[in-house]
Amino acid sequence: MSGKIFRIEELDLHGKRVFIRVDFNVPLKPSSAEGGFEVAENARIVGALATLRFAIDKGAKCILASHLGRPKGKVNPKYSLEPVGSRLSELLQKDVLLADDSVGDGPKALCQQMRPGDVLLLENLRFHALEEENSTEFAHRLSELCDVYVSDAFGTLHRAHASTYALPKLAAQKGIGFLIQQELKFLTPLRDNPKRPFLLVMGGAKVSDKLGVMEHFMPKVDKMVIGGAMAYAFLKAQGREIGKSLCDESQVHLAAKIIGAAEARNVVILLPTDHIVACSPEDSTKAAATEGPDVPAEKMGLDIGPRTLAFYRPAFQEAETIFWNGPMGVFENPSFAQGTFGVARLIAESKALKIAGGGDSAAAISQCGYEKQFDFVSTGGGATLEFLEGKELPGLKVLEVLSRSS
Repeated sequence: MSGKIFRIEELDLHGKRVFIRVDFNVPLKPSSAEGGFEVAENARIVGALATLRFAIDKGAKCILASHLGRPKGKVNPKYSLEPVGSRLSELLQKDVLLADDSVGDGPKALCQQMRPGDVLLLENLRFHALEEENSTEFAHRLSELCDVYVSDAFGTLHRAHASTYALPKLAAQKGIGFLIQQELKFLTPLRDNPKRPFLLVMGGAKVSDKLGVMEHFMPKVDKMVIGGAMAYAFLKAQGREIGKSLCDESQVHLAAKIIGAAEARNVVILLPTDHIVACSPEDSTKAAATEGPDVPAEKMGLDIGPRTLAFYRPAFQEAETIFWNGPMGVFENPSFAQGTFGVARLIAESKALKIAGGGDSAAAISQCGYEKQFDFVSTGGGATLEFLEGKELPGLKVLEVLSRSS
């Protein structure tokens, strides 16, 4: 027996209630309306448009479901999807109905009134604690709105929640939308057989978050560039002074493990040769570059320095494949952003196949205006890393339909 995952193009959508699990977990900001909110950044909404337009054109009755933030199983107006519905309506240039709940009489009544091509956005799934508990009962209530199930929320596939795992088990037809198809198109060959020389660029705070990816790629990678707070664990493991930089002993142990594995396989690890330091992330007025790889005792390393960028440059120029995950510093503060933006520029200028993953990396690329220079920017954070580690994603596995091999 073998499992097949159907694509949305292979499903019968016309006149059907097509339940599309999207990832509209976007940042909001206060709006001009008193007490209201509006979408601050809409990349994830834009990412779903191809799938939504296809379903609309095929005459589907589109029922969209997403989570937003962490309302902890309770109704909280701060996390309402109403601003998302407004932005989606603008982007689709058509009305988007917003249900007052994700289950119950309200959504069912709205569904009964829908015509082919209509779009209904359910209220935040996480207003119900049963969503994150992967409740079969909650999935059955969602299934009352579902003839066909389409998953297009790649960033949720590593979570077995009611809308991503229990519900598709109940669907007569199920498959994936165009966003997930794009993710798999780029991430599968990257995971299995990256073209070499392969450069892995890792940033962010914790070695533990990236350990699985680094271990998976160790037999396939040629060089690793390390930045962000996790670099201080590697430097400390090498006996360097890291001052008050963010680091704990468990991370140092993991870094030492990676260093040993890399040495055994002749994988080159490139670490910062200078840093932008200050007394704290808020102390940006006194930010300064160090002379070398050690951080003064009273200072924190908050970004990689200009010498480091120059040191890293040849690795980017010779690479045929580059995967980047995680910022090089506290890039939300302009004083500590030049390392992250500099790495984005080095990748953008490279001749390599360029793939990035993770919300912070994507945000930095967007701020720099380099999106078009990257071959692919993944919408997943944890899901991207777990997929690249070779882990089975429950929200993807459950979409497999068993069929007899010939």
